[in-house]
Amino acid sequence: MAATGAGDSATSKLELIMGREGLSRLAASTVMVLGVGGVGSNCVEALARGGVGRLIVVDHDVVQASNINRQAIAFRSTIGRKKVDVARGMIADINPDAQVETLDEFILAQNVPAFLEAHAPRVDYVVDAIDTISAKLAIAQYADAHGVRLVSSMGAANKLRPDCFRFADVYDTVNCPLCRIMRKEARKRGIGRLRVLYSCEQPVAVPVREGAERRERSNLGTASFVPPIMGQMIAGEVLCTLAGVDVGEGRGR
Repeated sequence: MAATGAGDSATSKLELIMGREGLSRLAASTVMVLGVGGVGSNCVEALARGGVGRLIVVDHDVVQASNINRQAIAFRSTIGRKKVDVARGMIADINPDAQVETLDEFILAQNVPAFLEAHAPRVDYVVDAIDTISAKLAIAQYADAHGVRLVSSMGAANKLRPDCFRFADVYDTVNCPLCRIMRKEARKRGIGRLRVLYSCEQPVAVPVREGAERRERSNLGTASFVPPIMGQMIAGEVLCTLAGVDVGEGRGR
């Protein structure tokens, strides 16, 4: 068997395109990911593989069978386990040197200011991958007011075309039902800007399951590849920004 050299390290391929200095910046960075679902779990995986030195992972849910079609942490063997615990194990298996802080918390709009005041000062980038609109707005409002670097994931439901994913300010988005709500509410709150990843694809028409109550949202379907691609794209945005790599139009701030 061939000997393992320096060029065979876990980050050697990344170093070729981001440089040693870029990798050093990533190793010194802290990224907080809010929500470890389809988008968040895949984002966390890519950030760990990308050499981020410290990750703060926040979620209050457990893995369910319905998560298996799209979440990086969802397997038959992990059903019933806390998502943050599975995420911690995944990160350790990828990059044992990474520092991982897991917070078993459910982010609510009313606790966002206190939560971010406690954690944001030591974070270089925040990824919002949660589903609750009121909490997303509260996060965006805090980030805008305090200069916190934030990227927010918009709706992945009823979408099928990854070529339609775009990074944009929420005020410049089209064809996304969640973005429409976010734009309206963001204006009310005086939010100046909010960087998002969204899809400009018209949502696929899906019938509501017969007998389902409105709150069940039974007409929201998710393809196995859409949330993972969104999570990977957000991770790419974060990694390139923190490493100081200029990839041209459409990249981060």
